[in-house]
This record gives sequence, structure tokens and C-alpha cells, in this order.
Amino acid sequence: MTKENLFGKTLNELISVTKKLGMPGYSARQMAEWLYGKEIRTIEEMTNISKRMRNLLSAEYEFGLSEPVSVAESRDGTRKYLFRVSGGNYVESAFIPDRERATICISSQSGCKMGCIFCMTGKQGFQGNLNSNEILNQFRSIPEFRKLTNIVYMGMGEPLDNLHEVIKSLEILTGEWGFGWSPHRITVSTVGISDRIREFLENTRVNLAVSLHSPFEDERRMLVPVQKTNPIKEILTLIRNFDFDNQRRISFEYIVFRGINDTPRHIRELARILDGIRCRINLIRFHPVPGSELESPEPEELIEFRDALTKKGIFTTIRASRGIDIQAACGLLSTLKQNKTDR
Repeated sequence: MTKENLFGKTLNELISVTKKLGMPGYSARQMAEWLYGKEIRTIEEMTNISKRMRNLLSAEYEFGLSEPVSVAESRDGTRKYLFRVSGGNYVESAFIPDRERATICISSQSGCKMGCIFCMTGKQGFQGNLNSNEILNQFRSIPEFRKLTNIVYMGMGEPLDNLHEVIKSLEILTGEWGFGWSPHRITVSTVGISDRIREFLENTRVNLAVSLHSPFEDERRMLVPVQKTNPIKEILTLIRNFDFDNQRRISFEYIVFRGINDTPRHIRELARILDGIRCRINLIRFHPVPGSELESPEPEELIEFRDALTKKGIFTTIRASRGIDIQAACGLLSTLKQNKTDR
């Protein structure tokens, strides 16, 4: 019999476990403290729960942590971890140290349905949603776990296409009974699924990053096919009308492709469509992927593009490229592993 994982369950789900097994009501919070507040890996280590109750738990459940199957380390300190998930698939997470910050970039799906032409994950196709256990295991099971200061859902997959499990994982991360993280240290990235952005905003307090890549609808449709059914115009209207608290950050991710989306007319249109939205633009250098003819701009061209946007009154930053020597572009490492496994 396959046992359920305890790690990745919300407090309400843990309460249901205690009721099912006839455990005292307070046992749910005891379990939550062991699962999310202490560095243990087995049910047997939950020593303030009676031996009899631990035996009952162990008969149907397991703790639920699993180690990464491999790690690649970059010259710049970035580490790319590969995890095996259900269905025999693989997902990636990246540990990114940067002075006083230490960020983990985690995946929410194996593969992806969105089909963005610049993304290696999209070329894999969709293989499956990760559950909250598999999402949070990436965060909890790396050696740098205690050093982490920030979490970004910017790995493999589209988080809002797996909204239920993503929200569950965020509840565990930010709950006072869970890991107790500030929601303002967590960012979820999306290509923009308009009917789910509102649900996400209403049910979480974490930061939102929208993959923009072009202010022109026809051009964005070529780069991001979901534009056909989820126009960026609708998403911007929703964001503009939503009542954000002052600490919640909204950003727009913009991968810069040389000669395609980095012209003066793009600067003017970005300023127009983002007018009235308190936000920032994160410019990202394109990491070439096999089979793509898209090119990355030179560093000085990227700086010029940033400065021109800044002059338009848009707070604009350039995200440092990290881990290029270890295939840190999303989806490359897992694709190689999957291809070797399939042979």
C-alpha cells in the first residue's frame, strides 16, 4: 500500500488525519511543528506524540521528504538541483546566493502547457502538476534551506495552471503554524491566466510577477501563445483595479530579445500600458536554448534599454544572469535527464 505524505499537508488536513486515527485534537499542531518547524525527517522523531500514536501514523503515512538526485554548481555559486517526482519525471530548482540574499527558484509543474517559444520547459510538453509536497520538498530538502531569504515560483511550469496546490504550498509557507515566512519574501510568476489571477490575488498576500515580454499584442502572441486567450490588456486592467496593500510588489518580467522587443517604440508602448500601475520591470537576458534563433542583446544594449525605461518613469532593473555554465536556464537540466532516462 502506498502511504500518504504528511509533509505538504495544511493544518486543516492534519486535523483530518488526527480525527481519522482517533488522535487528540492538539496533535495536529504538534505534527505541524515537527513538519515545518524542526529539521527532522521521520515520524519516529516526533517525540512529544505517544509511541502508540506514532505507530498509527506510520502505518498509513510517511514523513515525505526526498533528497535531490543530483546537483550542479556554477562558478558564480548558483546550484541547480534535480528532483524526481511522481510519474518518473524530473523537476529543477535553483539556489541563487547574492550578497545578503539567498533565493530558491522552485518548480510547480513537470513540463508546461504554455508553449512559450523561448522556454526549454515548454518544449518538454506538459507531464504533470506537482502537489504541495513536491513543491515544498524543493525548498526544504536542499542543504542551504536555513540560509534562504527569498522564494520565487519561477521554475518549471505555470503556477496558476496548478493554482490549488500552489495556494496550499503558500499557506504552509506563510502560516504561523507552518514555516512562518513573510509573504513579501515570496514571489509567484505567471504568463497571465486572467481568470485565475484574481483568485490568486484574493487568496494570497505574496508578490506577483507577470511575464510580459512585449507590450504589443500581436508580438506577445508570437512569444507567449497564451496571449490568444488571455490578452495582456485584460490582465493589466485587473491589476490596475485591484486594491493592493503597500508592501505587495507587482513586477513585470521582460526577457529582452535583440532586435525584436528592445526598440524605442517598445519603450513608448511600455510606458503607455503601464501608466498608473505601481510596478517595476525586471529585464532578463535571454539564455539561448537549443533550436531557437532568438538572440540576447549585448550588455551595453541592455543597459541603454533599462535607462530609457527609467527616463519614462518606470522603475527598471536588470536581473543578473546566473548559472549559465551549469545550464541554469529553466528546463535544460531536466530535459537532459529525461532524455537519458527515456533511452
